Amino acid sequence: MENTTNKASTSSKNKTKEKPQPNRQRNINLNFRVTAEEKALIDKRVAQTGMSNLRAYMVKMAIDGRVIHVELDSVKEMVRLLSNATNNINQVTRKTHETGNFHAKDLEILQEEVESIWGQVQVVLQKIGKL
Repeated sequence: MENTTNKASTSSKNKTKEKPQPNRQRNINLNFRVTAEEKALIDKRVAQTGMSNLRAYMVKMAIDGRVIHVELDSVKEMVRLLSNATNNINQVTRKTHETGNFHAKDLEILQEEVESIWGQVQVVLQKIGKL
């Protein structure tokens, strides 16, 4: 009986080392490791899709899934412009309250800043639209 057990374990070891069968549609094996947390997230995503087969989900995501790389430079620029405009609005408001006068030049500066912000918003929206 010991020989039978050894032969069975030897044959199962050989199966894992065999070359892919060329007549199979999917004959290339891919392997990768994940953490327990990543595995839990993957399992959650599989369940959300309603798929019951992890392999099918992984193949579908590898082929059809999207990885979106977001460049934040244009968003950072928009935030910078908004911050400048906010500071200028506060200064104009403070000056108006102190003097009781509102200068047309201050309004022109604020209008230019708003136009600049809207221009940057358009850049951001165009980039988002390309995703």
